[in-house]
Amino acid sequence: MRPVLRDEKLEAEFQKNGYVHVPFLSKEEVKYLWDKFFEVLKTSGGHVSPKDAGLDMDYTITYDFTFIDRNPDHKREVLKIIDEVFRPHYEKLLADYKPIIANYIRKEEQTGEVPLHENWAFADEKKCCTVSIWCPLVDSHRGNGALEVVPGSHKRFGQFRGPMIPWELEGIKDDIIKNDLVTCGIKAGEAIILDDSIVHYSHPNTTSDLRIAIQLILIPNEEPAIHYHMNQAVDNKTINILEVEQDFFMEFNPWKQPTEFKKVGEIPFVQKDLTYAEYRKKLNGPRYDEKPTFMQRMKAVFS
Repeated sequence: MRPVLRDEKLEAEFQKNGYVHVPFLSKEEVKYLWDKFFEVLKTSGGHVSPKDAGLDMDYTITYDFTFIDRNPDHKREVLKIIDEVFRPHYEKLLADYKPIIANYIRKEEQTGEVPLHENWAFADEKKCCTVSIWCPLVDSHRGNGALEVVPGSHKRFGQFRGPMIPWELEGIKDDIIKNDLVTCGIKAGEAIILDDSIVHYSHPNTTSDLRIAIQLILIPNEEPAIHYHMNQAVDNKTINILEVEQDFFMEFNPWKQPTEFKKVGEIPFVQKDLTYAEYRKKLNGPRYDEKPTFMQRMKAVFS
């Protein structure tokens, strides 16, 4: 598989744990991006919702992030602002990656839990790793909603991930949160570069201060962006593989059927609901992008 990071030591750490912690922005860049958040907020269209797709269903989210904004031009502007600042830094760190999605992530006081999840799959993960750069604009800790990860959980669960595809860890999220998370408490302007398939979570902001962080999602330059889509109302046993352009994500509403795409394949889907014991065994087993070694097979059997 192609490398993710240019530095060999960082690459080895990333492949082992699924994430690395790096210095990233200057204090001046942190302040610039903080100020830009409030400046560009005036173009926000508010959150998309099921009602935008004609659906009568309850939907609540306690944090704000750019991807679910109703105004595509606002999302494009946020991507431009963030990429202009991030690019000189990620080009030194990453081995030829391009951005597809950018988020300002805002947690107001006493709100903002991000449920345990994996990010969607944005490319063929048997060929490459897609990454998110998570960079807080304030010092982060568990009390204000720092990123929390399950080390080594990347490339082991939910290979084909999208907004309407059931997740095999859904029923054991509380057990994982209780037992397996490591908090990435980092300073403002530092960054966590994480594999998008790593299992992660973020605690509510229980402080009296605003917590703003940035996420930039990137894929290898040579890879097309992929979106895995399931229309459960029509067929809950098939995942459609869609090849998409960057603007697909600017216009995206998770409750609407995609319209502008190139379908490149289908995958049969059988829902799996892992027990905590099964999850632990799989966590210690081989990644889905590699053949298991003898020691990995033994570890999976006896763990």
